[in-house]
This record gives sequence, C-alpha cells and structure tokens, in this order.
Amino acid sequence: MKKVLVVLLVAFVIIQFFPIEKTNPPPTPGMDFLRIKNTPEPVAKIISTSCYDCHSNETKYPWYASISPASWFVKNHIDEGRKHLNFSTFAMYDPKRQAHKLEECIEMTEKEEMPLESYYVGHQDAKLTAEQRKELVEYFKKVKEETERKMTF
Repeated sequence: MKKVLVVLLVAFVIIQFFPIEKTNPPPTPGMDFLRIKNTPEPVAKIISTSCYDCHSNETKYPWYASISPASWFVKNHIDEGRKHLNFSTFAMYDPKRQAHKLEECIEMTEKEEMPLESYYVGHQDAKLTAEQRKELVEYFKKVKEETERKMTF
C-alpha cells in the first residue's frame, strides 16, 4: 500500500510539469456577441458571468486550472465550449449559423443544460435563477428573430 501511494505521489508531481496553455486569443471587440447585438447591460452581465469562461476568448482561469490533472479537465471544457459556440467571434458566423447558435442557446438554457453542473463547483455566481433563465431565453429569442429577419432581405 505504501509503494502504491509513493508511486501515485511521484506521478502527481511529474504531471505538474505538463501545464495547460492558459493564454486567451486576442480580443476581437468588433466580433463579440454582446457588442454586435447591443445586449442590454443586465443581460450582458448574466451572459458574461455564466457563459463567457467557456464560450468566449475571455476565459478567467480558476486557481485549480494550475493543478494537473484538474487543469486538463478545465482546458478540455473550454476548448469544447469554444468549438461549439464562441461569443467572442460571433460576428464571423453567417446569419444562418448565428440563428442556429441562438436556437441552441435557447434550448440549452430552457433545459438547464448550460451552464454545466460541474462549472458551479468553482463558480457559484454562474448559477442561473429561474428568472435569469427566463430573461436569457427571451433575449436569445428576440435576437434570433432579428437575425432571421435580416436573412430575408
């Protein structure tokens, strides 16, 4: 048992030499969802607090993102989140894709699938109340309708 613990401790120390890259891509203000959609401040605050760490280039890495293997888990979530939806580069999506992404935002918010439960462990402020979820869904629906109207012209 003692040998197993020593091996695990040595392995834990060794993996600390393989940190994750925590540099965010440079800001792109002219492409950011909150700016291009003129998001009202109360809604922007909710989106920034509950979505932007994983779905933008403005990630604020928590302290445990410096400890492997937890850091690998965090980095994977961020990479996957940005791949599925990146609010920082939202303007780069064509209008049809923007509408589709907004539909996904509506669905994930309504079904309480986002933010992920695991995200709340270090981010209790990201937990959405029923009222905040309703506010987000209404906003995403409004922006989706505006986006679809522009597609018809």
